[in-house]
Amino acid sequence: MSYTVKLYAFEDASPAQLQAAEQRFRQALEAALGDESLVAPVHAAYRRIVAIYGETPADDVLSPEELEIFSQWQAAESAALTAALGPNRYMGDAQFEIRG
Repeated sequence: MSYTVKLYAFEDASPAQLQAAEQRFRQALEAALGDESLVAPVHAAYRRIVAIYGETPADDVLSPEELEIFSQWQAAESAALTAALGPNRYMGDAQFEIRG
């Protein structure tokens, strides 16, 4: 299942800088989750969990499977944000949108 990543950042970032950050984000997500084909379904499952339990659910309200997905996505997203924005501090308030 393919997906797209769109970075919304400050206007002083060039198109090339945005594209490079999007690519780093994608690569880090895929590396953390194990494969490109897992990004969209894991993200969708994570979004369903957040819709039901909120952004910071207690571990004991999640099933073991939900907790695994929730934890995997948060770790993958954290790694992706670090990879994408680490050297570009001016994009610190940037937001990524993932569409499956």
